[in-house]
Amino acid sequence: MIKQLIYHRITTFFLKLFCSLFYNPKYLKGKFFEKHRMGYWWAIRAIPRLYFLHRQNVNWPVGKNTMILGGDKILFHVNSINVFQQPGCYFQAFATINIGNNVWIGQNTGIITANHNLLDPEQHEIGKPVYIGDNTWIGMNSVILPGVSLGPNTIVGAGSVVTKSFPAGHCVIAGNPAKLLKIIE
Repeated sequence: MIKQLIYHRITTFFLKLFCSLFYNPKYLKGKFFEKHRMGYWWAIRAIPRLYFLHRQNVNWPVGKNTMILGGDKILFHVNSINVFQQPGCYFQAFATINIGNNVWIGQNTGIITANHNLLDPEQHEIGKPVYIGDNTWIGMNSVILPGVSLGPNTIVGAGSVVTKSFPAGHCVIAGNPAKLLKIIE
């Protein structure tokens, strides 16, 4: 028991030291690094992608098929770093994307802060911030559009397109466009 505890602390120290060479140490904290240590596995596997794919302004571990534009405008709680490990997710941050504590996002989900100009598809409209509250769960293949604010404890059904805000949270929403299905007591 004592040997396991010592081994755990020593390996965690060296993993954190090594990963700090590539990532901002403030992102190497939280439940995925301290409790489960799975975060170090994500971090080590993502190092080649960090340099060979030239991910600008992204100084935290990101999964293989996750795309991030404007990493400097994404704010998230360290306990939600798992959202960047899901395959096929797309984070377009022309404005701020704020992700709360203990958020879960399914595969192939898009969070978008700006749309294209209807008259000139090569131009983007001015971005609008997106806020995702604590303990929110977004089902796979969902899209969160510019200006949306999801309050705490919101569940977004798979395949939903969220076009408007649900700032009070504590609800289940789904559909295209997403509509309120149930209030969570």
